[in-house]
Amino acid sequence: MKALLHTVLRMLRTFRRPSRHVNLQRMQRRGESLSTLIIREATARDIPALGALHAKTWSDTYPRVIHPPTAQLREHQWREQFKVTDGRWCCYVVENSRGQLVGFAKGIPFKAEAMPDFNGELSKIYLLRGYQRLGLGSRLLEKVVQHFLQRGIRNMLLFADPGNASCRFYETLGAEKLFDRKGAFHGAYGWRDLQELLNRLR
Repeated sequence: MKALLHTVLRMLRTFRRPSRHVNLQRMQRRGESLSTLIIREATARDIPALGALHAKTWSDTYPRVIHPPTAQLREHQWREQFKVTDGRWCCYVVENSRGQLVGFAKGIPFKAEAMPDFNGELSKIYLLRGYQRLGLGSRLLEKVVQHFLQRGIRNMLLFADPGNASCRFYETLGAEKLFDRKGAFHGAYGWRDLQELLNRLR
């Protein structure tokens, strides 16, 4: 029953998202194109913009949450994250031609006794609605995968809302559903071979 509910929620959320064609038209009206978008590693200078973008995209993804995290809270969280300078984690952003951040993805090391087969985690990946379905999610994911592979991390998982429309994106790229000890699925996905995932993304 839960699986059916997740499927229905995913379909409804997918229908609410603008199509690729619509978003391309909107970009054209703004004087943008895919070639004008830049994907780069985030820096500490991006923290205020990252906080605002994180709050906006999270609220868009989970619209039923009555009190979503504020931009101020997200900015504080990013400031704390950027204090970690050992190179283990990464964040990549999508920047438009006006210098605005419109998407980001974050990867962090992962270690848990319950899931010893995974050493990396895609902890966040978000895009503003007007920039979805344009292939940018795949490009962000590729950057995170490359970061992990360069550091000897060859597998990765993520934790998603099972009813999120983005789950289809992960499944299309070969993500494996990870079940708990009782055989239930709660939104965890994993890739056991990041080199294989990188080949798919390319």
